[in-house]
Amino acid sequence: MDVALGEGPVAQAIAHALIEGFNKHYRIFRETSRKAKAQYESAAWQEQLAAVRDRVRFYDDRVDECVTRLHQEFDADSLDDATWQQVKLHFIGMLINHKQPELAETFFNSVCCKILHRTYFNNDYIFARPAMSVEYIESFPPVYSSYYLHEDGFRATVRQIVEDFDWQRPFEDLDRDIEHVSRCVEEHLGGEWPDREVNFQIQVLYSAFYRNKTAYVIGKAINGYQEYPFAMAVRHNAHGKLYIDTLLLDRWRISVLFSLSRAYFLVDMEVPSGYVQFLRSIMPNKPRSELYTMLGLGKQGKTMFFRDLISHLRHSNDRFIIAPGIRGLVMLVFTLPSYPYVFKIIKDVFGSTKNMDRATVKKKYLMVKQVDRVGRMADTLEFSKVALPLSRFHPDLLKELTDLAPTAFELDGDSVVIRHLYIERRMTPLNIYLERADEAQTEHAVREYGNAIREMAAANIFPGDMLWKNFGVTRYGRVVFYDYDEIEYMTDCHFRAIPPAPYPEMELAGEPWYTAGPHDVFPEEFATFLLGRPAIRKAFVKHHRDLLAPTFWQQAQQLIRDGHVEDFFPYPPELRFHNRFAPEATPIDTEAIET
Repeated sequence: MDVALGEGPVAQAIAHALIEGFNKHYRIFRETSRKAKAQYESAAWQEQLAAVRDRVRFYDDRVDECVTRLHQEFDADSLDDATWQQVKLHFIGMLINHKQPELAETFFNSVCCKILHRTYFNNDYIFARPAMSVEYIESFPPVYSSYYLHEDGFRATVRQIVEDFDWQRPFEDLDRDIEHVSRCVEEHLGGEWPDREVNFQIQVLYSAFYRNKTAYVIGKAINGYQEYPFAMAVRHNAHGKLYIDTLLLDRWRISVLFSLSRAYFLVDMEVPSGYVQFLRSIMPNKPRSELYTMLGLGKQGKTMFFRDLISHLRHSNDRFIIAPGIRGLVMLVFTLPSYPYVFKIIKDVFGSTKNMDRATVKKKYLMVKQVDRVGRMADTLEFSKVALPLSRFHPDLLKELTDLAPTAFELDGDSVVIRHLYIERRMTPLNIYLERADEAQTEHAVREYGNAIREMAAANIFPGDMLWKNFGVTRYGRVVFYDYDEIEYMTDCHFRAIPPAPYPEMELAGEPWYTAGPHDVFPEEFATFLLGRPAIRKAFVKHHRDLLAPTFWQQAQQLIRDGHVEDFFPYPPELRFHNRFAPEATPIDTEAIET
């Protein structure tokens, strides 16, 4: 095709179709996020969970729609190189004054990568690096609001901040809550308020962050050259009135709110880059990729993660190696020591005890994105056709790939092209942690392990394979599950007690005397596989004996079937105001606090 003799209009029309496809996606995405406020106000918790689950599919649905349109209207497979380059140039022109240019670029990439061959995945045809700046994009409503203390003082300003969110529910006792906020800030500052500089202000992100029955107000106070970040949690009590549950003032605790082991937030944003920029100012060590992901913009998170990875490879020289720990039966796991992530590939042949296929494994990993991960399940980034430098692969890893997953990759010149890949944050495997742990560390880890299982059960997830090696310990000492090939919904499982043996000798036989269906689970069997070491058994029985009987599991199932949505707190109970200040401050109606 000759671009100079008529392909310009075709390229422009294709670019227009692409921008229309993206705008439709973000309009639906934002409408879903905007509804979170009404769902919070009406305590429609099941609707909120459904919104988080359904929103995961929106992006791929719109990409597939756009791909189909380009094939039907423009015979996309027949377009030549010059036309695609013109499409990209027209598309860039359409991003001037766009409110989400970085997201639109990623959408462009997703559509083109489904049409073009991998050899075209370079800066000439797709956005290998951003073309548009996201700095200083104007937003209405604004990304954040600024509040200044005048004669009314700090408490009046906090009241104004809260009231500006215009929640259509009354507070139980806002004066009491504001007093708690004031005391919390004063304690954090060491008991003495600093002198107020002329630039003192409190900046608050315009939209609240909604997740698991809680609305979070995110902001920072600025005083001179000092900045003080905060996150305020607002919840419902049992009578449907609002109360401020806590105020988080430590950067690391605020960062935990945005952990990839938790469900994505619902936030109404016209300019998401502005929200990310603000969040980075209070969490400078949190990668932009993770912030985009936690705002529900997972594809943008993937784009930025991969750009960060390629940049890291340019500035490092260590090699990908087999990840330490016990080898999995389904996944081949490797890591780059200088980069805090692990890379997981589905093997071609699974271990003899694994009765599943590749499609089932993918389905299980997708499940994890669609549920509330409650801080106990690691999120994954899923990639296809990833090209990594061959020189960076250790020979032992290449041999393992060749032996266990030969169809999962190919060598293309100086690259290893991995056809399908999951990437997760690296953690210390729990079995390795326990091997090195002293008595106190062992008890803490075992207690965390049981708590993780309980909380996943409340979120309707049964881990299936509960071996220690399938859990990891984070840098904050939290135990997180990360091996998903055997997970099931709790409501799909049948938890049973082991029936009595017909006669005593059968208990000593090598084979069980009872039959088991594909979804039958016998909690009494857990002890055989988990509690071989005396120190571990002692700690587990002390804290989690009830997990070894079907009653706990059956009760958890019933709560789920009854529509109960459990409370999950990304902060310790001692930070909740009704625990922290109730004995000394104005009495709180403790019966009204949610159970």
